[in-house]
Amino acid sequence: MSQSKIITAAPAFHHGASRRIFLRQASALSLVAGAGAPIALNLLGAGSAVAQSASDYRAVVCLFMNGGNDGYNMVLPTDAQSWSAYTAVRNQAPDSIALLSAGVAPNSSAGAGSPERLGGVLPITPANAQGRTYALHPMMGTLQTMFNIDKRLAIIPAIGPLVVPTTKAQFALPSYPRPGRLASHNDQQISWMAMANEGATSGWGGRMADKLVAGNANAVFTAISVAGNEVWLSGETVRQYRVGTGGAVRLGVDANDEVYKSSSISAALQRISSNSRGSHVFEADIAAIAKRSIEAEAVLRTALPLASDSAFGTPSASGSYAPENDPKLQIVDPIKGDVLLNPLAHQLQMVARLVQAGMSGKTGVKRQVFFVNMGGFDTHSNQNSTHTSLMAQLAHGMRYFDTALGNINALNQVTTFTASDFGRTFTSNGDGTDHGWGSHHFVMGGAVRGGNLYGTFPAPYATNANFRNHPDHLGSNGALLPTTSVDQLGATLARWFGLSNAQSLEVFPNLGSFDASVRNLGFLS
Repeated sequence: MSQSKIITAAPAFHHGASRRIFLRQASALSLVAGAGAPIALNLLGAGSAVAQSASDYRAVVCLFMNGGNDGYNMVLPTDAQSWSAYTAVRNQAPDSIALLSAGVAPNSSAGAGSPERLGGVLPITPANAQGRTYALHPMMGTLQTMFNIDKRLAIIPAIGPLVVPTTKAQFALPSYPRPGRLASHNDQQISWMAMANEGATSGWGGRMADKLVAGNANAVFTAISVAGNEVWLSGETVRQYRVGTGGAVRLGVDANDEVYKSSSISAALQRISSNSRGSHVFEADIAAIAKRSIEAEAVLRTALPLASDSAFGTPSASGSYAPENDPKLQIVDPIKGDVLLNPLAHQLQMVARLVQAGMSGKTGVKRQVFFVNMGGFDTHSNQNSTHTSLMAQLAHGMRYFDTALGNINALNQVTTFTASDFGRTFTSNGDGTDHGWGSHHFVMGGAVRGGNLYGTFPAPYATNANFRNHPDHLGSNGALLPTTSVDQLGATLARWFGLSNAQSLEVFPNLGSFDASVRNLGFLS
């Protein structure tokens, strides 16, 4: 049963930009950008709102899992009641998705991706265990080490978009405030990124950057996506700058800054593109943006360290570099056994290179926000094989990034958090899961007080027949009611990033509905 069938109709709660703000943004020179715009329009506008200077460098990275990650199989309570209910509910025909208990050895002759082939879940030992025991997915051995030993990984349990704190009894009231369209991919992605419904023009990463962009000498590099156009990076004045895994996209010129092997043609193209020949405002805007695109690419061309630098990659004996052949970026596919390039690690390699460029002063930034993503998490079917591969990629990518940041002495300067559309249902549909609501997520970094849970873990699990009596499970499919809001996560990151309490209340529209004592979750030092 899908989540949409258990959620009653409720008023939509819109927190998007007002028409006045939208018109001001649309008319500003720096804001002509969009998903369908030409390459030259993918420039973030430079504007400074309320901001203060910073003496150090800090960055926040959003790692988004598109499709709705199954948090129930990523972070698992292993107390007797929960494990018994978990096994009963998820061990359904024709293909059980119930993972095996800790200590069970992998069976190499079992079907690829099956729980038997994976072996048992991996125990973790949070400092504040809340009277329970826990484990991670069998593919997350590197994250088990980061949580138990390195203490640079924390878990935020039962988190999701909330308008106000919500109990199960309150949720049952049709008029009680809640995010709109809880089962919709698009709407819940926007809820996570913007605290608003689909159509929002600014996200909380960009709004955080608005407050501090004046401290960046080169504002164009404040908000950077390595994964396309995402609203999380857009503020009221700040707009995202998009790069590829190989760096900035050049405006019509090749790697040698030539067109048709000619530097003079290249120079002419760039001159024409960046100069307005008329008095039309839009034409002038386009020319100005093209000019900034050319200038920004020129900066990154010299500021970015090489991907083959030992901090980020592995140079070949010939001196050439191919990311698909770099052992640091490769992962063994747990289903087919093939050695493949991990796209997440490749994106995070670019983020690490940009961080080093920022810390060196070459890009003129003190505060940055970054966005990377993974796809494929809408596991309505074939969950065992699909989710297994995704968990392996996630764990490998996060560990790679942690290592790269350590290599450039940036562990304490960068905090990464995971996010997703929503969680999945606790129940199985036979070989997968359906759309849920709340889920469990990670926060990683040297400034993170790792090895712990921040928030209340759901009550010991129950079987289907008892969902109606469970305080945290909804309907007949066990969708998880969040007990921690995305606003609280964001506000905690914002304080570390440099925002005041008052600024956080401006950035996070629902934060004022939560008691001041719980607005900071405490996972950052």
